[in-house]
Amino acid sequence: MDAPAPAAHLTPAAAPFRHLTALWVQVTGTYCNLRCVHCINASGPRDPWLAPMDADAVRGWVNEAAELGVREIYFTGGEPFLHPEMLPLLAHALERAPTTVLTNGTLIDEPMADALAALAARARYSLELRVSLDDPDRERNDAIRGRGAFERALRAIRRLQARGLLPILTATEVETASAGDGLYDRLRRLLLDAGVSKPRVKILPLFPVGRMAGHGGGMVTAEMLEGIDPARLQCSDSRAVAAGGVYVCPILSGLPEARMHASSLAATLTPAPLSHPACLICWQTGASCRNG
Repeated sequence: MDAPAPAAHLTPAAAPFRHLTALWVQVTGTYCNLRCVHCINASGPRDPWLAPMDADAVRGWVNEAAELGVREIYFTGGEPFLHPEMLPLLAHALERAPTTVLTNGTLIDEPMADALAALAARARYSLELRVSLDDPDRERNDAIRGRGAFERALRAIRRLQARGLLPILTATEVETASAGDGLYDRLRRLLLDAGVSKPRVKILPLFPVGRMAGHGGGMVTAEMLEGIDPARLQCSDSRAVAAGGVYVCPILSGLPEARMHASSLAATLTPAPLSHPACLICWQTGASCRNG
C-alpha cells in the first residue's frame, strides 16, 4: 500500500481503541546479550537506556490487564531470560492468559528447556516461545545478530521441539538477509531439516525505529484511515508496559512520545495518535507483533 504525501498542515490520525487483546511486557527493558543491527529498541549488553522492570511492578500490570479482559500476554526485551525472576513471572502470567516469550534463544540450555516444559505442563493457559533468527544462512544471520547467534538459536529450537513446545521462528525482513527472496520457504526448510515436525514461521517488516531510525516511514493521516479496518493497526487492541509506564505499542515502548500513562493501564484504552514514522509501516503492511 502506497502512502500519499501528506501536506505540511495535516495532523496525524488517531487509531480508535477497540478492546485490550494483548499486553506487552518489556521485562528487561533494553538489556540484551546481543546487539542486533536492526533492533527496534537498540537493545544491547551495555548501559541499557531503558531499565529492566521490577518483578512486583510486572505482576501488578499483568493483574490489571487480566481484570480488563486481556486475551494474550507477551514478554519481550531486551532478552527476557536475562531477568532473574523470569520463570516466576511467566508462571504468574500463565495463570491469567495465554503467554508468549520473545527470545533470541541463546539462554535456553537443557535445564531452561526442562523448566519451560514443566511450566507449560502445569500452567492454566498455553505457553508459546518465539525464537529470533533472521536468515537460514549462518553467515548472513550472524552478520545481523552477532557471531554464534545462528547455532545457539537453532539449538534452542531443537531443545524446545524435543519437549513438545513447538517454537515459532521469528525473522525480520532485513535487506541484507535476502528479504522477500523466498525467505519464508527457506526458513521453513531450515526448521524441517532441524527436525521440527510442524514448522512455524513469522516474518516481520523492518521498522524505522531503534537502530533503523530514519530508514523510511512517515505520517498516517485521517484520510489514509478512511476505509481501513481498525483491526489492521495493533495499537487498536494492544498496549505495552515498561519501566516508566504504559506505551502505545511494543514497537514504540520506552519512547517518551509514545508514553500514555505512568501508572494506569485502564487510562490508556483510548485512541492513540499515529505520529511516529513506524506507524506508516503498520498502516502499509497490516503487520502485528502478535503471534497471529
